[in-house]
Amino acid sequence: MEPLIILTGPTAAGKTSLSLSLAETIGGSIVSADSMQVYRGLDIGSAKISEKDRRGIPHYLIDILDPKEPFHAGLFQKYAKDAVCDIRRNGRIPIVAGGTGFYIQALLYDIDFTDTVPDKAYRETLDRIVQEEGPRKLHEMLADIDPESAASIHPNNVRKTIRALEFYKETGNRFSDHNKEERMRTSPYDFRYFVLFEPLDILYRRIDERVDEMMDEGLAEEVRKLREYGCTKEMTSMQGLGYKELFMWLDGDFTIEEAVRLIKRNTRHYAKRQMTWFRRERDVIWIDKSKYGYNSENILHVLSDKSKELIS
Repeated sequence: MEPLIILTGPTAAGKTSLSLSLAETIGGSIVSADSMQVYRGLDIGSAKISEKDRRGIPHYLIDILDPKEPFHAGLFQKYAKDAVCDIRRNGRIPIVAGGTGFYIQALLYDIDFTDTVPDKAYRETLDRIVQEEGPRKLHEMLADIDPESAASIHPNNVRKTIRALEFYKETGNRFSDHNKEERMRTSPYDFRYFVLFEPLDILYRRIDERVDEMMDEGLAEEVRKLREYGCTKEMTSMQGLGYKELFMWLDGDFTIEEAVRLIKRNTRHYAKRQMTWFRRERDVIWIDKSKYGYNSENILHVLSDKSKELIS
């Protein structure tokens, strides 16, 4: 089987710098598993690594889409598979780095994205409910038929809520059951699945600091330019943390101070959901940063040793 390294963890856990060092150590190339870094122009809010900071290491799935284009796990799987093949043709080791757990699962276990025939009338009904009664009404509908999916999807994530409702409507099966079945699939890769971990209080403090840094770097102006470019708050690209809150600020829904507070709060909540997701995954190698004194060199040593088991 082909080798595959996964380096993931919650937002602000230090994945980017470690993935670069690991790539240098084992001769790897990096595949971004981030739902926002695929978009051109979403640089500050997605914590996208700049070209000059990549140390000459090839990166894939960064800046490949216009922000007006849709993106989802099925597309990620297709592009990531192509990237892995290209990396192997070049004699390098693919390192999937990023925090979007479902994207990683889609690639790792070659998930079958069941094609269902779209029900236009049903989608229009769901869209109307959102407009007239708000996202939480839609989320309550999902909770009635699939409590497990509802528990894992944020009430304001309209796109995922609709997807789960449509799946149930078209197949008669709960989306959570479908996901469980897919998780039991075997992987076509010989992989090492690393998840960075650290206490939530430390992670939350780092998240708050990073949001402040992003604002200082010009995140508000970045969102303003995207709005002027023609992006709307309904687009997939504008659902990312930081972008949706600042879009609402530009619409006059609340002050900039409130927007920043919400970005921090929502990002902390997202990090906690990420950890919940990774705890459900199989064959994970947990990297507790506190056990290594938060020393990057010590952590890198462990990552490289276990990675080299695949390529030795």
